[in-house]
Formats: sequence, structure tokens, C-alpha cells
Amino acid sequence: MYRDLGKTGLKVSALGFGGWGIGGWKGAEDSESIRSIEMAIDAGVNFFDSALGYGDGHSEELIGKVIGSKADRDKFVVTSKIPPNNWVFPQEPGTPIKESYSKEWIIECTEKSLKNYGLDYIDIQQFHVWINDWQGDAEWIDTFEQLKKEGKIRFVGPSINFPYSEADNGIESMKQGEFDTVQVVHNIFQQEAEKDIFVTAADKGVGIITRCPLDEGALSGKINSSTVFPEESFLGSYFKDDRPQIVEKKIAEMKWLIDEGFVENMAEAAIRYCISFPVVSSIIVGMRSSKHTETNCKAIAKGPLPEEAVKRLKNHAFDHNWWI
Repeated sequence: MYRDLGKTGLKVSALGFGGWGIGGWKGAEDSESIRSIEMAIDAGVNFFDSALGYGDGHSEELIGKVIGSKADRDKFVVTSKIPPNNWVFPQEPGTPIKESYSKEWIIECTEKSLKNYGLDYIDIQQFHVWINDWQGDAEWIDTFEQLKKEGKIRFVGPSINFPYSEADNGIESMKQGEFDTVQVVHNIFQQEAEKDIFVTAADKGVGIITRCPLDEGALSGKINSSTVFPEESFLGSYFKDDRPQIVEKKIAEMKWLIDEGFVENMAEAAIRYCISFPVVSSIIVGMRSSKHTETNCKAIAKGPLPEEAVKRLKNHAFDHNWWI
């Protein structure tokens, strides 16, 4: 299943390979990560999302190792993200753009990512954080135009830190034609992007890339009241205190999806919900193991959920901000 990426002219797989998990997280093995990448390609995945900050470039290196060995590199769409120079996630409103994204920093990080990938160009270069204060700034706009003219990148967009930032984050830049793509959190629980962001993207021809379809595992159907993660881990923080119990209750309320035959399991429902919106070009899913890749590809192959299921899932939105 391939979709147009806004007005870029690129065709991307509805299922995108998320590179965060293969960047060096505990439990990730390079050999298995490479096997997962190869398996995804064999299944038709051509969209790969990574970032300079994922394992200090290691994720980019692994993806580049596989894609760089292919004779048809042009059929793949590869992204990166530039971390803010001050390494503050998310950025505080009012932060001057020069503190986070000076011309020199944008160029330096792009060159590093190109080296990590071992590729001649990056299809989409992204801000890893974004605030509306930076809209219309001539320096970053000119810098990206320079990189485009040099053939080092093709398109530009932000990774919106929504829902933990301004609700209208990136909207004005989309309207002004500053972005070719926008990446945003979207899943059954976090449906906020369906409002202004999706509507504006459809109107302006901006490619929408969504992430966190499983809400860090909350929508996998595998988190319950007895689930415990190491306290020092990311998941230990995300699912701290009574959050596993909250998730278990929320998932139980959606059991009708399985009982009525819409899906086989909750993870399938989560993935298929996210591709049920035509404006969404690709959804990024972590696939650091071949098992993950197989499961995700199987779900995506079933296509969008029936309209009835999508409408009923509107009642299961869950506004939460567990990243901070």
C-alpha cells in the first residue's frame, strides 16, 4: 500500500520503518535490526524514518548500510531529524531559533547524517522539535533552500512535539508553504491531530507522517496491571504509578473491536486506525525485531478499519501527556 506524500511527488509505503528502537536501546541487536530492515523492504516498505540523535547516529548507520547496498536507492524515502543545539525537548515557547537551529548547526547536522547514512542525499530533513516562534525566520528557510540546491536534501518538515506543545504548532508554517511534510503523534488515544493539523495538511498539500500508533505500547494490548518496567528505563517512566491499570481499563473498553470481528487483536486495531485517514501518508512503527516487522506488515496489509469502527473509536480518545 503506497500513498502520495503531499505534493512532494514521492510515493511512500503506508507503513514506515521507525528507527528509534534500533539506535542502541537495551535489547537491540544490530544483526536482528538489519534483518528487520531487510524483511521490511521485502514486504514493500520504502519509507525509513530516523534521526541524528537516535543512538548518536547509529540508527542512521544501520539503515544506510542496508539501503546503500541496494541498486535502486531512489525507490526509498529516507528521513532524518536535526536535534536542537541546546538539546531541550520540547522547546520552551519564546526560545530564539539561533539557540536551537542556527544556520551552521543545520548544515553541520545534515552533513553528519549524510555521513552516517553513507548516502548522497536525504529525502526529508526535519526539525526534531518545533515552536511557532520560528515561523517565517529567513535564516532557516534560506539554509534549507541552500541544502536543497546542493542536492543534499529534497524536502523539509518538522517533527511536531504535539500533544505536549501548543495545539496550533506548525499550522501557520504549513499555511505559508514553509513545510513539505509534518510529522505528528497520532493514535486511537491521541486524536488531536485530526483537527487542525490534518485539515490544514489536506488543504495545503502537506505530507503527513504520524508516529506512536501504539502509544509506546499502551495500545498493543499487552500492558496490564501486573506490567512492570525498570524504573530507570523510558517505559518505566512512561508507565509509572497506576498507569498500567489505567491502560488495562481503557483497552478492556475497546474489546468490542475483537468481539465484533473488526480485528484479531488490539495492536492490529491501533495500526489500522492510523491508516484510516487519507491525509496520512505513512505511519512510523518501531520494528527492531523481525517479529515486530512481520506483525506490523500483516496488520497494514488488511488496510484501513471499516468506517463504523473508526467512528466508534472517536469515543475512546484519551487525553494524556505521559512523556513529561
